[in-house]
Amino acid sequence: MSVAFSGPDNTGKTKQIGILARRMGRAATSAGPLDRYDPRWAAIKADGTARWWFEAGPVEEVADVLAASYLERSRHSFSAPVRLLDRGIPMLEASLAATVAVREDLGAEQAADRARLLLAPYGTDLRAAEKGEHALVLLHCDDPEEGARRSLAHEATVTGTYAAYQRHLHEQINRLVDGGRFPMTIRIGDRPTIAVQDEVRRLLSPLHPDVPRRALAGVHVTALGGMSESGKSTTGEYLRTQHGHARLKIGHLIEEAAGRAGIHDPYRLGPVVQAELIVDALDRFCQAHHFLDSVSIESLHDVESTAELARMLGPQLTIVYLDASEATRTRRGTAGAQDVTDRDRVKSARGADKIVSLTHEVIGNDGPRLELERRLDRIALDRRWPEHQPSTMPVNALGLPVHLESYLAEFLDRATGLRPLIDLLVVTGSGARGKYQHGWSDLDVLVVADTSSLDEMRQILADLEAELGGVKLGMTVLTRAECRAGAVTSRLLHVLALIGSGALVPLWVTPGLTLPAPDAATDVAVSLRDGIQAAVEIRRQLLKGAPDLRALYKVTALLSKIQLRFSGIECSSDSDALTVLLDAGRQDTTMAIRARTDRSAAEALARTVLQAWLDTLPRETR
Repeated sequence: MSVAFSGPDNTGKTKQIGILARRMGRAATSAGPLDRYDPRWAAIKADGTARWWFEAGPVEEVADVLAASYLERSRHSFSAPVRLLDRGIPMLEASLAATVAVREDLGAEQAADRARLLLAPYGTDLRAAEKGEHALVLLHCDDPEEGARRSLAHEATVTGTYAAYQRHLHEQINRLVDGGRFPMTIRIGDRPTIAVQDEVRRLLSPLHPDVPRRALAGVHVTALGGMSESGKSTTGEYLRTQHGHARLKIGHLIEEAAGRAGIHDPYRLGPVVQAELIVDALDRFCQAHHFLDSVSIESLHDVESTAELARMLGPQLTIVYLDASEATRTRRGTAGAQDVTDRDRVKSARGADKIVSLTHEVIGNDGPRLELERRLDRIALDRRWPEHQPSTMPVNALGLPVHLESYLAEFLDRATGLRPLIDLLVVTGSGARGKYQHGWSDLDVLVVADTSSLDEMRQILADLEAELGGVKLGMTVLTRAECRAGAVTSRLLHVLALIGSGALVPLWVTPGLTLPAPDAATDVAVSLRDGIQAAVEIRRQLLKGAPDLRALYKVTALLSKIQLRFSGIECSSDSDALTVLLDAGRQDTTMAIRARTDRSAAEALARTVLQAWLDTLPRETR
């Protein structure tokens, strides 16, 4: 199979071919530049290719050299099953049309006709060659004028002739796209290299089994930099153990990819090639471990290869630089101060200290380890938990008793004035679901606020306490930072997930506030801790001579909700959760109703739900 990558200059054709060829190994080969297929190119290059192309060479000769080169390449035999061609037959027509448009001052249609006339003597062979190619074209965008501007922006110097050629070339290529000459069209826009490569593979993999299907699709890479003893290894290990990142060494990645490519000393290669080797090894590793979505690599030592990694991976890469003072790093070193100094000298020679200018996150790591870990939590969760801007609802939409509506309205009026004390207030529990029962339910509230507001909030609560009418208020206060770092209990994480999904709507939100929306998988996984605690608490209650009926019912309902959550069933109501779990176990569902007022029914219900939980454990053999 032959695949021809066409497109105007600076769309990344050669780069995409190189990445795919390296990834496919012996299954693919790059056909190389056109000038290797006609001996006349040596003299042309010696005299100046641009001069020959646009001035000295007769257009008939230009057409002949180009056509002969394309045709000779099509006849050349290759051992690999997949040939990757830099420019296909339609590009011959487009580039020749653009050339005569510049040289002979022709319009687009006239230039296209002139090019076809010049290529007519080779028509039969060119049509046969084109039938043997799978044509793929890379475009900056659909607009030829904007595409030409983007192509020219990559050039250090631009002559008037070359600029005109690029404008005509874009116009001619777009004409061929509209005419169906390129069955596969990729608009690269501002996407990074690997995103374009991923689309290339999605288009080509159905055509040949040796083409990989994807390229780092859905994988995020966190690259760690910093001087000696700055905390890179600690960071990589924390991301591995706490956030499920695969932890890989950059040196290993480079050497593995180099070994596959037959490169004996990859560290003598340029930084661009080193970055390509890193991406190639990452691509292979992540394809072999298809379940991965997060990888950390360490350590970044070369500023130029880091810059190329950023260009290739784009938003799929987060560069984290660990910054610590020399005194701190010397104290951490186990082999003495001189060892740290010597290693720093080597890293600085490679530009490791300059990587800080490229980083997305700089972490000052002179403080306690807990501070480092909270920063890492925030970085990891920022990607996994999308930001959500909550909407609001009026207090009277909750269906609470009038005195509680009045209480909440007064609290909000005093806490959200000209200088708001809070960022968000949301009612949780039964009060948020229209299930409030007087004498049974508490008023549970989550507030997001800075700790500097606590004294004034305490005074407001004291002033309004009488309006609660004896109802127990459970107010939880979190800061924005705690929410974003996930430094919350599993039950509060569940509340954040409900707010993020829109299932729980706050009563008040400060303008512009966004909160993380924890993913469902994390919500389910962390709720296991609440299930364990609930199972313990049920037995504590049962051991009492007279268990607290309400407390026993509540904790039994919580354990039911968590068991159902692992089955993909979300029940916010206590009674609904108990009924669904009992029904699934073919138990008497009326227990869920009687347990509110009958101690015997409550204890029987608790034992039933507890046993369902214990039945999920492996059986012990005696």
